[in-house]
Amino acid sequence: MLTETVALLDEHGEAGLNFRALAGRLGGGVGSIYWYVSSKDELLDRASDHVLADVLAAVAEVGGGDPVDDLRTIAVTLFDAIVDRPWLGAYFMRNTLVQPNALRLFETLGQQALRLDLTARQRFHAVSAVVGFVVGTAADLGQEPPAEVLSGEVDRDEYLAATVEQWRQLDAEAFPYLHEIADEFEAHDDTDQFRAGLDLLLAGLRLQAGG
Repeated sequence: MLTETVALLDEHGEAGLNFRALAGRLGGGVGSIYWYVSSKDELLDRASDHVLADVLAAVAEVGGGDPVDDLRTIAVTLFDAIVDRPWLGAYFMRNTLVQPNALRLFETLGQQALRLDLTARQRFHAVSAVVGFVVGTAADLGQEPPAEVLSGEVDRDEYLAATVEQWRQLDAEAFPYLHEIADEFEAHDDTDQFRAGLDLLLAGLRLQAGG
């Protein structure tokens, strides 16, 4: 049931997931689904947790090296999973009572922080910051593209070029930052941008831990 739920979400997003559509894929009646979940919300939570089992498996051997590098490896693996499935970010750790894999992943991140010279509060803030950055950035990248790009009227590069050209027309004294980064923005790669931001966050963590 969860495998078919994930497939529906991958194909149509949350809007395309309903018990009737799921029952059709399973070859049964809608009533049978209620034997397993009480609501669509629970189904979404369990489906997201089902996906996170693969993330946990992918990082099962992580640990024992440099703790900050290990944190980075786990964070990048989670990021890739959410980028591949934009719906996933909205349900990560939403209800840990029915999301044991999400809790285990949070624990896995936390265990790397335990290896750093930090207080309990600093560790809590560190892991929360990493998770928030990963989930927030991945969810942002997973948003539906602008209508012009979605329709095929323009491609991504053309859309970015038009945006940057608009920035260049702004008054340079009022918008010095936008003028400075215009070329960088036009040619940027989303994944590189994420990894650079993550590295900045982790560099701050390393400094806090005295490394």
